Amino acid sequence: MSDLILFWHRRDLRITDNTGLALARQRTPQVVGVFCLDPQILKGDDIAAVRVKYLIGCLQDLRDRYLQAGSQLLIVYGNPVVKIPELATGLGAKAVYWNWDVEPYAQKRDRAMLAALQEKGIETIGVNWDQLLHSPDEICTGAASPYTVYGPFWKNWSSKPKAKVVAAFRDGKGLSADQLEKVRDYGVIALPSSEDLGFSWDGELVIAPGEDAAQKRLEEFCQRAIYEYEPERNFPYTDGTSQLSAPLKFGVLGIRQVWEATETAMSASRSDEAQNSIRTYQQELAWREFYQHVMYHFPELADGPYRQPFKDFPWDNNEKYFQAWCAGETGYPIVDAAMRQLNTTGWMHNRCRMIVASFLTKDLMIDWRWGEKYFMQHLIDGDLSANNGGWQWSASSGMDPKPLRIFNPASQAQKFDPDGEYIRTWVEELRSLDTEYIVTGKITPLERRAVGYPQPIVDHQVQQKLFKERYQKQKQTD
Repeated sequence: MSDLILFWHRRDLRITDNTGLALARQRTPQVVGVFCLDPQILKGDDIAAVRVKYLIGCLQDLRDRYLQAGSQLLIVYGNPVVKIPELATGLGAKAVYWNWDVEPYAQKRDRAMLAALQEKGIETIGVNWDQLLHSPDEICTGAASPYTVYGPFWKNWSSKPKAKVVAAFRDGKGLSADQLEKVRDYGVIALPSSEDLGFSWDGELVIAPGEDAAQKRLEEFCQRAIYEYEPERNFPYTDGTSQLSAPLKFGVLGIRQVWEATETAMSASRSDEAQNSIRTYQQELAWREFYQHVMYHFPELADGPYRQPFKDFPWDNNEKYFQAWCAGETGYPIVDAAMRQLNTTGWMHNRCRMIVASFLTKDLMIDWRWGEKYFMQHLIDGDLSANNGGWQWSASSGMDPKPLRIFNPASQAQKFDPDGEYIRTWVEELRSLDTEYIVTGKITPLERRAVGYPQPIVDHQVQQKLFKERYQKQKQTD
């Protein structure tokens, strides 16, 4: 057996600040990366073409970085529990390293991988929680239970010191000529395009794939926007967010790097307002981690609600209304603008994610899981934990001390798009109308017909009252 170690990449597509990869390199210079294109994931019904496009770009960048470091990134297609052990055996690898994941499918897959590799006598090293600043078992209540409310979680989580950035993978040693010849016997393929995999996305990506683009975006954000993050993050027409959700989802950017950058910005801040903005952004990072901890401890959330009244909530699930929501044809300008942004770019501003989620569940009374799935089918940053947590927050079905939060589309538009710039960008029919009409939605039926914009499919005030009545009745029966 050689000194070769395989490092199995999943949602850590980088060579910088990668815990498992750094540990493998400490052991031997002969580290080779591998990524498995898993058909169980790629053939699922919740995969977005834009996300596959971004993934392939990130893999191309990662492969180039391995070559620059003197090693290789191998690509295989198939069941990883079969393909990775076959490849490790064929190459004579003495160990396979990887970073753990929190999601239910990943947990099940990793347990199967451990058994498959052990059966072949190959050492397995699973490195804990590279995607997190704290492991799920580290942040617990005084009773050693997982948190189910964000506030106490944040208080505990923020009080603990954060891990430092780990060394980048450098000066590796790739495969020998004989080993390179062997890889062909184990399904190792050239990197396919997203089209080769059956996914077509012709639009531009909101952020270019790869480590350099993510690093550049982080630097730009921390040089300017982070100091004004609160309240600029709430205005969808303003470039006030980091847009690092896709790099963090795929691990193109290490979470320790992001945290370190925020701490550097905090040290450079010169006002209470700036420090408050940075702290607000850090709280958003904690929200991301809270949802991942929750998914780890309560994997059943991937399939259903946390709150008992929503276990069998009487949703209307009107298919016609759902299709109007998907297409951005509800007659509510801020809702339609957000959905059209998603359909066009594969990304949506977070304020708008809350608005459209509230509208789907509280106004149209459609099961939040319909919207959750649609988001996963279209978002470049679609992530099970964050998407599920956000949808359950908006639907009032999750771990939320304020279960009846309902957004009014008109008041949201007036507050966060007061000049109608966001709405005008995405709803072309309304560009010629006065701002007051656009942001309030008080457009007459005649004006709507004149510009080709639909009538409101429901009355918000009526639906809000109906939802509250239905929810209170449901609580009484449970």
